[in-house]
Amino acid sequence: MSSEPPAQSERRTDERHLTLFRVGSILLDGRRELCLVKNISAGGALIRAYCRLQPDLELRIELKEQQPISGKVNWVKGTDAGITFDERVDVVELLKSNGDGPRPRMPRVEVRCVVFVREGATTNRATLINISQGGLSLDSENSLTIGGDVTVTLPGMAPQAAVVRWSEGSRYGISFNTVLPLAGLTGWLQSRSNA
Repeated sequence: MSSEPPAQSERRTDERHLTLFRVGSILLDGRRELCLVKNISAGGALIRAYCRLQPDLELRIELKEQQPISGKVNWVKGTDAGITFDERVDVVELLKSNGDGPRPRMPRVEVRCVVFVREGATTNRATLINISQGGLSLDSENSLTIGGDVTVTLPGMAPQAAVVRWSEGSRYGISFNTVLPLAGLTGWLQSRSNA
């Protein structure tokens, strides 16, 4: 693995960078945005950003929950950006799945808005807490059935078939039956931030 961040050029003479195409999140200015990590090395990453970035902007990238990597934007070309990490990372360890622990969760973004959850013939109004491609967390005054099939409707998004996975008091975790397309989710998030 290379210790250098990916270069701006589309052509590389060596294959020391790991091509990845994995959804991650960018932490900047107190908010979380989704990104697509196109390739990664020990020294940096090439990402597709779904938010505006500029050279020298400091940020953190998260491929695994609770394991952010600090760095800064080296260059930007369209929606692609080269990120240089503050410290070298062990790429293999970063991407390794822990077989004896819980499956890593998809990157999530905090969003507050009204969401409707239909379980059987009952439709409940709830407050969205966060969302990922794989599901969401919400706060509901009305109880939902753990393991129950539900349909989730967010403003401006087609209804999604889902299953209630867990609850802690009035907070519920719901997983979608089908993973949301990244472009659709980021478009929805951008429309929410512009509203």
